[in-house]
This record gives sequence, C-alpha cells and structure tokens, in this order.
Amino acid sequence: MNLSKKSLMLGALCAYASVTYAQTYKQGEVPIPTRWAKVVSPTNALKEYPRPQLVRTNWTNLNGLWSYAITAKDELPTAYSGSILVPYPIESALSGVKKNLQPNQSLWYKRAIVKPNLKAGERVILHFGAVDFEATVYLNGKEITKHQGGYTEFSVDVTDELKSGSNELGVKVWDPTNEGFGPSGKQVLHPENIYYTPSSGIWQTVWMEVVPADHVTSLKIKPDVDHSSVKITVNSNTNVSVSITGAGKTIKGKANSEISLPVTNAHLWSPDDPYLYNLTVKLGSDQIKSYFGMRKIEIKKDKDGIDKIFLNNKFTYNLGTLDQGFWPDGLYTAPTDEALKFDIQAIKAMGFNTIRKHIKVEPARWYYWTDKLGMLVWQDIVNPNQGLPAGAKEEFEKEAKATVVQLYNSPSIVTWVLFNERWGQYDQARLTTWLKQLDPSRIVNGHTGEYLYVNHQLRQPSEQPYINSDIADVHAYPNPMMPMKLPNKALVVGEFGGIGVPVEKHMWDEMKGGWGYDGTKGPLQMQVQYAEMADSLRQLEKLGLTGSIYTQPFDVETELNGLMTYDREIIKLPAAIIRNINSKVWPATKNWPTATKGFSATVADTSDHGYATKLKLYQAGSRDPQLLRELTLMAFNQNDGERAKQLAHEYLQSLKEPVSVTDLRFIFQFTLNSQGQGYPFLVAHVDQLLKVVDSTTVSRKFQKIVFDEMVQPVLTQSPDYEKIDQIIREHPEVSTGEFIIGLSVFKYLQAIAEHEQNALDNFMRFADIYDSRFPGLATYNDWAWAVFQNSDNQKYLEQALSWSKKSLQQSAEADKAGVMDTYANLLYKLGKKQEALEWEAKALAASNGNAEIKANYEKMQKGEKTW
Repeated sequence: MNLSKKSLMLGALCAYASVTYAQTYKQGEVPIPTRWAKVVSPTNALKEYPRPQLVRTNWTNLNGLWSYAITAKDELPTAYSGSILVPYPIESALSGVKKNLQPNQSLWYKRAIVKPNLKAGERVILHFGAVDFEATVYLNGKEITKHQGGYTEFSVDVTDELKSGSNELGVKVWDPTNEGFGPSGKQVLHPENIYYTPSSGIWQTVWMEVVPADHVTSLKIKPDVDHSSVKITVNSNTNVSVSITGAGKTIKGKANSEISLPVTNAHLWSPDDPYLYNLTVKLGSDQIKSYFGMRKIEIKKDKDGIDKIFLNNKFTYNLGTLDQGFWPDGLYTAPTDEALKFDIQAIKAMGFNTIRKHIKVEPARWYYWTDKLGMLVWQDIVNPNQGLPAGAKEEFEKEAKATVVQLYNSPSIVTWVLFNERWGQYDQARLTTWLKQLDPSRIVNGHTGEYLYVNHQLRQPSEQPYINSDIADVHAYPNPMMPMKLPNKALVVGEFGGIGVPVEKHMWDEMKGGWGYDGTKGPLQMQVQYAEMADSLRQLEKLGLTGSIYTQPFDVETELNGLMTYDREIIKLPAAIIRNINSKVWPATKNWPTATKGFSATVADTSDHGYATKLKLYQAGSRDPQLLRELTLMAFNQNDGERAKQLAHEYLQSLKEPVSVTDLRFIFQFTLNSQGQGYPFLVAHVDQLLKVVDSTTVSRKFQKIVFDEMVQPVLTQSPDYEKIDQIIREHPEVSTGEFIIGLSVFKYLQAIAEHEQNALDNFMRFADIYDSRFPGLATYNDWAWAVFQNSDNQKYLEQALSWSKKSLQQSAEADKAGVMDTYANLLYKLGKKQEALEWEAKALAASNGNAEIKANYEKMQKGEKTW
C-alpha cells in the first residue's frame, strides 16, 4: 500500500472510529503496588518537565489519557478499546490496561492536540522520551515520522501539519520484545528467573514545545577540570551567534562550534558534594536553562603503581549496586518523579556511591537526580538480541551511539558498559575502541562479567579477555572474587552477592515464591553473610580492587536478591546497618539521606512465621483466607500434598466476589485438573484472569488439562484427529487448541524414539495438520532430524527437507550450525551428495569445528552413512 492511500485510509479510520475520547481510568491490580501508585491519575501523570538539561518554558505535557487499540500487525483498527494512561507501558497496572502485546500485533494510540498560538516564524516540536520498539507517528492521518529503538528519544517538527484548533495525533507501535532484532534488555514475552515482564509502547513522557525559527536543538557539555573550563557546543539549525552564561561569566560564540567557558576555582562535583552550575544559553529569541558539573574520571596508577579509578584526581572506590529499574506497578516507568528520586536516595542511604544501571536507559529525569543527589553511574549499553538475528548488530550499534549522545552531558555517568557476560557479544575489540572514540572523557568497561563464576565454577572462559577495555571485570556469585590482573586495567567485581531474602506479603508472586543466587535466607542470616562479603571486598581492595557492584538494591519480580522489597516498602536490614557494613569497604558519602531527608522504609520482621506456627493457628480454628492461602503454599512446599489439597479447597470456598489478583493467581497455580471447584471457577473468571496472567500461560494451562484428561486417551486408542478437533471446539477456553495439537505431535515424536508401531506415520500426519493450521510455529529442526534418523521413506524425507529449509530461514545466528547440519544430512540421505557436502561445510565453519559435524562431513566425503 503506498503512503498516500495508507494516509487516506488512516484519516478515514480516525474519523470513523471515534471523535470523542473515553475518559475513564482504573489502575490494574498488582500484588504489591508501591506507595506512589495511589497518587497517579490522568491529571498528574509524570507532570514534571522531562528534559532538565534543555529546559524551555513554552511547552505542553501530552501525558494523560489516550485512546488505544490492539490489532493484528498489519491491520488498521476499526474501533478503539478504551483509554490508556500515557506514559505507562500497556502491560503495566498504571496504564489502566494491563495487557500483553504480542510480536504479531500492533498497538495504536490517539488523542486530540490543539495547535498552540504561534508568533511569526515559530515552530512546534513534538517530543517522545521513549517508545518501545518501533513507533510510527501520524498527525491528522498523515505519517510524519518513524523511529526504531525502545530506549532513545526522538522528535519531529509538526508545524506544517497542524491545523487551527483540534488535531488528531496517532502513534502505531510494534514491539516484538525478545523475538525482535532490536535490544530489549531484560524484558521477555514469558518472564521467569532473571528476565521480567515487557514494557511495550509509550513509556516515557510525550510533550510539545514552541521554539523560534532559529533555535537550539541540543547541547554538548564537556567539563575540563585540569584546565578550569567547560567546553560547550550549542547545536542548532543555524550558525548564528550565541551567548552562554555560567559560573558567573557570559561568553559569546557561534552555534555548532565549541565554546570554552572559564570556571575559575572550580567547585568540583562528587558524590560527597554534588555541586551543579546553572547554565543559560541564548540563541536569538530562544533561551535555554541547563546545568553542568565539574568532574573528571579516569584510570591511572596510584602511588604503588596499581591502576585504579580516580575521580577529580583522587582514588575513589566505586562501591556500587546493580539497579534494574523495574517497578511492580509501572514496570519500566516509575509511578512518579518522587519515586524515581526515592530509588537513588535509598541506595545512597545504604552507603553506596555508585549505581550500575543494568541493561536499561532511564528517562532524563533519573540522570538529573543522580546528578543532583550525587551518585556515580555505570551505564550499561542495552545488549543486542542474544541470538543475533539479521539486523541485530546494526540496530545495536545505532542505539548504542544514540544512547551515548543522549546521556553525554550527565556528570554522574562515569563509565560505559558495552557487553554484559555473553549477551549478544560480538566484535568486542572493534566495538570497545569505537565506544572509547565516541566518548574519550569516560571509562569504558568493554565486557563486564566476561569471566563469570558461580560458586567458584567458571561458566565461560575467554581467549582475549577485556581486549581494549579500561577495566578487567569479573562476575562472582555469591562471594566476590579478584579479577585477573592485566596491564593498564582497573580491577572490579562487576556483579556479586545476590542474597535472597523473602518477605511475606511483599513478594511479586506468592505462589512461585522467589529465589536468590545462594538460596533464600532470613534477614539475620543475610546480615552475617553480607558483612563477610564486605570483609572480603576490603581485603581485595588492599590487593588492588577499585570497584564492586552488589546484586541488588530491590527485588524484581520473583528475584528476591534485593536489599529492599520490590514495592520499596520493606528494607531487609536497617539502612544504618547496611551503611555501616559498606563503610568497611569505603566511607559513606557525607550527604546520605535519612527518614527526614527523603528516605523511609519499614525494617523486615525477623520473628517466626514458619509452617508449624501457622498450622497451630489453623488447628486452633482460624480460617482467615490469607492464613489458608499461606498455609496451602507452605504445605505444598513441604510436600504435604493431602493437607495442601484440603487447605486449597477451604480457601476456594471462603472466596467472595469480587476476587482479587492474589485470589486468581493462587487458584490458577493450584488448579491441576478439571475436577473440583478450581477449573470452572477459572473459566468463569477468565477475563479477569487474563489481566493478571499472560494469555499464553492461561491458554496452555487449560490446554494441558484438556490434553491430559480428554485427548491423551483418544491418542492412546487411535489417531482420531476429528474427535480431538471436536474436543477443542467443545472447550472454548483452550482457544485454537494449538498447544493440544502440538502436544499430540510431541507424543508421537516420543513414540518414534520408543519404536512404537505406526508412530512415524501418526507423527507425519499430526505434524502436517499442525503445520497447516499454525504455520511457522513448529520446532521444524527437531521434526526433520527425527525423520532423518528413523525413516527411509522418500516422501517423508522430502517433507523433512522442506521443514529443515523453513528452520534455516527462521533460526538465529547462534543456532545456524545445527540446523545446517540437519539440512545437509537430509540432502545426503536423499542422494544429493554434492549439495549435502556444500551445506555440511557451511555447518562446520559456523560451528567452529564441532567434532560431530566434522565426523559427518568426513563420512559424506567417503560415501559412508551418517545415520
């Protein structure tokens, strides 16, 4: 469809779908909301000016209620579903929607905007803080810009498309999350373990501002401590004169050229004293308010010749913690600016002077608070898709560069972290040098955790460790270790710790509980272990260690490694105790917050809440629903199956409408068959259930029960697909039955391995049915290999070859060698020897000389069987 036709269709659609906008808003439920969630509303959604280092007065905040629709990826909406609160991601409770966006869907937004009153020559700029992942922006039905990259800001001049009065602003979003080619951080479609719920769509502030025809587009600020000056470039759409005022002086110069502003007797910025200079920039009638900090960061040798991190020409141990930036109610988006600030205050109150911002780029105001409050920041570049699909490398490098440019002016950022462990790592030598050239003023950690130890076991060796990096960095769980000593590199522990401490009533998922890297413990055990870790760090510091990053300040979903709970309500040890332990490694900053200065939290209860204690309450007659729920979970974990079954039954009987999020999740967890009250209860409440559990998980739960109880007996008797199809139609809760049919295919795949009669014929039939009904979803390589190993039937082998070809087209770079090996073996078995050899040679090259593939290749050359 060409642009003009598409624009006309969208314009007609906007007029058709709705002229008025729904104004209802209700937050979705979460098990543990933060204290700030209750103040979030359509009238105050992140109302602060979003860009503190380039402030203008004439602006309009576009956060608030927008209309939204979800469609198939390439379809236009025929109606809008209701309201969504921008800028909270659609999966979040604060959005008011709390729905998961799938890779084959598009998310549509729209709202009315009013053209500002403009003086002669003035322009209107529309800004987006961040939209994950691909955003197409429309104004009055016409596409005006498109942006890819879920973590970086973008803007567009909309002046010429605005009409007087009301206009319709629309945004189309596609976000494949971890199935795409762009960086997605720790968001995954099926969250578990160290990966979390996605944040799709608009997740940072949207706003408009009015600017003169000639105006500032951005600033580049480089403090030069050694020469008592700050270098400032005023980027603009014109090369006119500018004036800069800061540090008590006014200097004139030209736009788009570097201007040196003297800063005599500089008041240096540090975590102890985070002094910021105000800055005013004037270009014609455009006036900008900004700020800068005078600080210097480098690696240099101390008096003993050991390479260490120096801040403002003084050794400064970087005592840090690993901050993921997730929120139970807002996911990627903090509920309020006060909440954003609180996290930094909390970390500072615990005695840390450094935050490693892990696999996420925050809104500009987060960096404003680290600048203002005084916190060193190690900023991760968001990793590429770990499978490195086509386009992933190009997108990663584009977004890495945009991240450096976007965050360049923040004095708190002292280190760029290029790669984390082996997450999509490639071209490390080139990219480390490239990043240092992009920003020579900061330290570059080329590969944090290139060496990863868990319980002293090395997970991943490296041939050229930390090549071109300023830092040698080891990850060691749970206890810190000394990284390898390399010339001219500072030594740090990029991750360690992970002591898991569950806190009742403050867990993301009571049914699953949670985990820590070293199991789970109580607060008092944590205190002992944390103190021992600090003692180790102190000894390592004497040997040359210059920084360490503890995992982590806050729990995240089922990861219970936080010093505080996910809802920021409970601190697991008193802040003073954590701060005193940390001070054994490096003194706490002089300006740490207290309860009267922005930081407060309840200390975890250390009294007995064990199974035996609660069982006594139950046996004494208590039938409190919360007690029943907690006891059921404990009985289940204690393998007390019969009691768990009885308790769950009593709990279900105690429920009254409306049921809570916790109720639904609990029943979902403990409904294991269609008998009893659980299954029909879930079917009756499926709409509510889908708001708290993702649709794939819900559907698969229903399908597994139906498969085990109804489909499995049919398959055991005979491969009667028509009867299975009838069962699927009679149970609408299983939707298309994709998982049921997939399980049927898998059953026959297992039967082949067990040499059951007719297993191969039944497998081929059901695999063909599955592939025709659900194209592109099959595990084609597994299917093809099973046929290769177990059949000489020419027709079946040809079918397997076609599956293998599909797998070649779909597979990620990391999986290519095995898929090519399957394809080559099928060609060989079909008698196409020359073509088979060509593909096996490719497989061998892609596998870096895998012994099994090499043996197959040699057999093919000799004409021997490979099966």
